[in-house]
Amino acid sequence: MDPILARRSIRKYTAQAVPAEDITYLLQAAMSAPSANNEQPWHFVVIKDRKLMAEIPKIHPYAQMVPGAQLVIMVCGDLSRDATNGYWVQDCAAATENILIAAQTKGLGAVWLGVHPRQERVHGLQQLFGLPEKVVPFALVPLGYPAEHKPPADRFNPARVHYDRW
Repeated sequence: MDPILARRSIRKYTAQAVPAEDITYLLQAAMSAPSANNEQPWHFVVIKDRKLMAEIPKIHPYAQMVPGAQLVIMVCGDLSRDATNGYWVQDCAAATENILIAAQTKGLGAVWLGVHPRQERVHGLQQLFGLPEKVVPFALVPLGYPAEHKPPADRFNPARVHYDRW
């Protein structure tokens, strides 16, 4: 439970590079997420190009931290692999959460930036990265070693738990 409870949204990063093996580790975690009918409708774009990273905040209004990150993983849904008619969103959400938890285990900071269903964000990122029409950017995850530290947040709320019936 420690990585789950300690995970926080980190938006400030040091200049220390993230090793290639840690990036692979994060992607392995992402691809280990459950998916409807085991369709695995995801693709991941690892973004390290500083010029591309500088363009992202022009498309996504809450991505101001991206140029300070060491890399960004863009989680995308492949609609041609969505035999379940819409469950790709849940599948990509599970993959994104796995990246966040895996980042925590490696001492990395990360934040989830939602893209889908905001069409202006989806279209802008499709254009910027040359994504095929059937590939929808779902989320951006900027990553790096944290330059800020946040204590764990206790978010458990028993008032939100219902047994058997509402």
